[in-house]
Amino acid sequence: MNKNNNFDFESFKREAIKGMYAGKPLNGEKGIFAPLLKHFLEAALEGELETHLQEEKAAGLSNRLNGKITKRVKSLSGEFDLQSNRDRSGSFEPVVLPKRQVIITEELEEKVIGLYGLGLSTRDISKHIMEIYQMDISATTLSSITDKVIPAMNEWRQRPLESVYAFVYLDCMHYKVREGNGVITRAVYNILGVSLRGQKDLLGMYLSESEGAKFWLSVLTDLKNRGLQDMLIACIDGLKGFPEAIAAIFPKTEIQTCVVHQIRNSLRYIAEKDKKKFMADLKPVYQAINKEQGYENLISLDEKWAKKYPVPVGSWYNNWENLSTFFKYDAHIRRVIYTTNAVEGFHRQVRKVTKTKGAFTSDTALLKLVYLVVQNISEKWTMPMHNWSLTLSQLYIMFGDRIAGHLNNG
Repeated sequence: MNKNNNFDFESFKREAIKGMYAGKPLNGEKGIFAPLLKHFLEAALEGELETHLQEEKAAGLSNRLNGKITKRVKSLSGEFDLQSNRDRSGSFEPVVLPKRQVIITEELEEKVIGLYGLGLSTRDISKHIMEIYQMDISATTLSSITDKVIPAMNEWRQRPLESVYAFVYLDCMHYKVREGNGVITRAVYNILGVSLRGQKDLLGMYLSESEGAKFWLSVLTDLKNRGLQDMLIACIDGLKGFPEAIAAIFPKTEIQTCVVHQIRNSLRYIAEKDKKKFMADLKPVYQAINKEQGYENLISLDEKWAKKYPVPVGSWYNNWENLSTFFKYDAHIRRVIYTTNAVEGFHRQVRKVTKTKGAFTSDTALLKLVYLVVQNISEKWTMPMHNWSLTLSQLYIMFGDRIAGHLNNG
């Protein structure tokens, strides 16, 4: 092959044909087309730098060629050393192949990101890429490829929201993240909304270092700054400080504490031998026809069990106002709001992908994977929730003045 700037196509053609008959692959680590791609890239980079230097000279800036640099490049056409000129000031930013980029095929990068989003480890991805493309990619390179989703993730986390959501659910997942020489626990809080069209939408994904009213206030303020004006009913799992934060930012929002979480928490205090009898007396409380009947049944529960189990019975009294919100609605709305199952179901899907992970290398690595999983799951959120027309009719009766002007937009 000719060493000067003029590529010897005839020589390349002869070598390529010879290689094909010898069984040499077209693509891959020692692919036949690698020299051709190398020539095209080096020529393109030379042209870009020449244009850049001319523009700087026209702008009165002093800059010139300053030697050459070489970097190892991987592509579907093969792996090779790419040589290019550099400028003295270091202001040149090539377009055809950015300075820190060593993978030059979007197809391969999309494949890597797709596999990462399915929860595969870097070792499994490297093995897969080697099997399919005959290309060896290091863990560092894989990380730099998946980092390309970070700008899209940040943009998604800051995107404008619809003005009104019918229901908003909140729940969290816990993960291990490496910090220094140790491992810490991080909580990823996801806020799942249901629009006035009945479609699910993950409104926000927040990493919590410390929970409480101040944290929730910042979360809700962020949602409001992104365009959320109102949420009709917020379904929560009893997180401390969240009802107060909602009242401060969205004072009209009705709060429904998850009944299923309340039941689970109650049973923690009940001896195994009493659980069946206790549940038999508890069911009439949350399965009552209306709030008044439910409260009467709570009094009966109190009379029978409070002396033996004061903590769980007292918890139902203390949280009754938010536990009983769902009683004012028809059966099909009750089923939707009395529990945070909607967001918990979403989390089960996320955990299917993330369950193989031990400890994440950083907070960013954690958010990056959860974001990619969210994108895959949300592709299926195209249809409204079951019986949405009936649900919307009920909501219009209850909140007509708050949603009338938003129905066409939402």
